[in-house]
Amino acid sequence: MTDVENRPAQPDPEGGARPADPRPAMAWWAVAAVAVPATVVLLLSATRYDYFGDELYFLAAGRRLSFGYADQGPGLPLLARLMDTLAPDSFFALRLPAVGLTVLAIVVCAMLARELGGGRWAQTLAALGYATSPFLLLQGTMLTTNAVDCALWTVIGWCVVRWVRTRDDRLLLAAALLSAVDMQVKWLIPFFWIVLALSAWLIGPRELVRRPLLWAGGVVVVLTTVPQLIWQARHGWPQLEMGRVIAGEQGILGGRVLFVPLSLILAGWLGVLLLVWGLVALLRRESLRPYRFLAVALVLLYLVFMVLGGRVYYPAGLYAPIIAAGAVVLVVTAAGLKPVGRRALLAGTTLVTVLGAAMTLYATPWIPAEDIAPAADGTQAAINIGTYGQFGWPELTDAVTTAYHTLPPQQRAETILITETYWQASALDEFGHPHLPPVYSPSRGFGYFGTPGDDATTVLYIGETGEQEARLRAQFERVEPVGEVNTRLGFPGNTQDVTIWKCTGRTRSWAQVWPTWMHL
Repeated sequence: MTDVENRPAQPDPEGGARPADPRPAMAWWAVAAVAVPATVVLLLSATRYDYFGDELYFLAAGRRLSFGYADQGPGLPLLARLMDTLAPDSFFALRLPAVGLTVLAIVVCAMLARELGGGRWAQTLAALGYATSPFLLLQGTMLTTNAVDCALWTVIGWCVVRWVRTRDDRLLLAAALLSAVDMQVKWLIPFFWIVLALSAWLIGPRELVRRPLLWAGGVVVVLTTVPQLIWQARHGWPQLEMGRVIAGEQGILGGRVLFVPLSLILAGWLGVLLLVWGLVALLRRESLRPYRFLAVALVLLYLVFMVLGGRVYYPAGLYAPIIAAGAVVLVVTAAGLKPVGRRALLAGTTLVTVLGAAMTLYATPWIPAEDIAPAADGTQAAINIGTYGQFGWPELTDAVTTAYHTLPPQQRAETILITETYWQASALDEFGHPHLPPVYSPSRGFGYFGTPGDDATTVLYIGETGEQEARLRAQFERVEPVGEVNTRLGFPGNTQDVTIWKCTGRTRSWAQVWPTWMHL
């Protein structure tokens, strides 16, 4: 075991001579023993069930490539289009980038432990801490913005930690360039740099915020984000409104009161142990003084997202360096204990690791679809959205197709589809072509894909049962239900409790009505 207290001195936080490389060798075989099983779990999980609602949306957005979207950058739509071009209609292939990036994050977490002076055991423990978190690992089973964003944060964090030791400014440039890529996925990375810069300026290393290459990379980030900014400005800055919508949605998970506890729980049994241990060690141990700003940055990140009403998983991208520090110090602590204490700590850590691995395996989508119980209510469905959001899309498409083909041929030629949610629109866009007419939705980013044309005399509206009838009757003279969708498994309001309405006799133009219908 490598003792972080006895290794050669770290560089001075404000600069100074660099000592010889103090790091132990990288324990690739030990890390592979964690990463390979994790890869198998991810690959098998990625083959299960069907497209997740957001994955369908990325495919729909990819067919409408743009410099900007209402709720995200162009990165994932472009990636989704690429993967669908390489392997059409394969949700497994679509998910492979997320799988690869998640495995990379596991390995980088071990590399972070090495940067902090950890040997084979610390590196293995850090990798286990990441890989046994149901959230950190299993987010890689689907292509989502957070799966990509979290992995990029982890690699950027490694660049920063390694810079503290080496003062190689090329690492800061690399971190900035990766941030430019991340800005094309999600607009969270600026918060990473804000809290990191503030923490470094307050307690060191202040040199971090004075490095020219870092600021040069920042210029690249700004320049590559300009097309998105122009798009947002032209469309009224929907990203800002999206932030308010997300803040409102967080009430279902306890809002600001439970933000930190729930965010910590996401790390899993072993992960939360190492996370807390790492936070305390970074704040108290003099040997880790050069990296103390990371702990302060995480605390600030909690405060920022708690105040702004961010999702509980937003800070998770900064977990890897803290988990790595916890792994290093836990191994050091064990080495300094008497045999009885060492065995007790080892037994406790093993138990927590086994429990964490078991929970992660239990959370994988191994249950056959026919054995999954329907959600008891909307809250349970929202909490388990990753599961229930993968079901019901073929049934929805079949029901809409049936309703469409009951129309007379002449009427079908003048019919369009409008859905209440962007998931529904994306599913019909994916599965309905070429058998269904054009699909529109005022929901989230889909509302910006286009306004319905006034030449359509009939609308098939797909929405939650009973919820939209009053709004439809204000826009149409005749509104009648022509179909229903209520799958055994699915997401409420998307594939459950859904009515298909036939609407004719439009009273106002869509140019007047559509802006009032659009919502995020």
